[in-house]
Amino acid sequence: MSDSDPRTSRTGRPRSTEADAAILEATRASLVDLGWSKLTMGDVATRAGVAKTTLYRRWAGKNELVVDAVAVLFDELELPDRGSLAADVQGVVLQFAALLERPETRTALMAVVAESTRDESLRMRIRDSIVERQKRLVLEGRQRAQQRGELPVETDAAVANRTADLIFDVIAGAVVHRLLVSAEPVDTDWARQFTLLLLSGLAGVQAG
Repeated sequence: MSDSDPRTSRTGRPRSTEADAAILEATRASLVDLGWSKLTMGDVATRAGVAKTTLYRRWAGKNELVVDAVAVLFDELELPDRGSLAADVQGVVLQFAALLERPETRTALMAVVAESTRDESLRMRIRDSIVERQKRLVLEGRQRAQQRGELPVETDAAVANRTADLIFDVIAGAVVHRLLVSAEPVDTDWARQFTLLLLSGLAGVQAG
């Protein structure tokens, strides 16, 4: 488990799962109501019903707290088993889109990404706590497709890792851009067309 996981205790008494959940929920609510610049650890503590020192025992500051508040939302994503790679991809795309449509997810994600353009350590925390953790979906989907015989097994680990990174970047980038930049819907028809495009491109990568 990474150091950025909100369930990991740094020092002191054992962590309370209930307190952590309340703090992270309060963080997301504060972001929606106040925005990044006005959010304070004190406001989060008040909303969560805990002492401010409780927050600082768990998180060094606002950056860590907000990233973890976003990360636990993305941990809700699961790869559906719909019987084929195409159906699985469509399912996770729609699930990801539904998550991004929630105000607390959209506000928190856009806030930390915007702030990370000025903060290298925050950008690294986003990568480790959100991006790297969610690549599990790509790895699970690829393994399942290989077991079905839909994709070849990649024997070169370095190549396999690069392919997984590319798949993740394409899916995440397309859905985030569609919803949060273009402000267009990600519906079943869009997910189907996107999946066809992705799999045709993936076939070319695998062949190469």
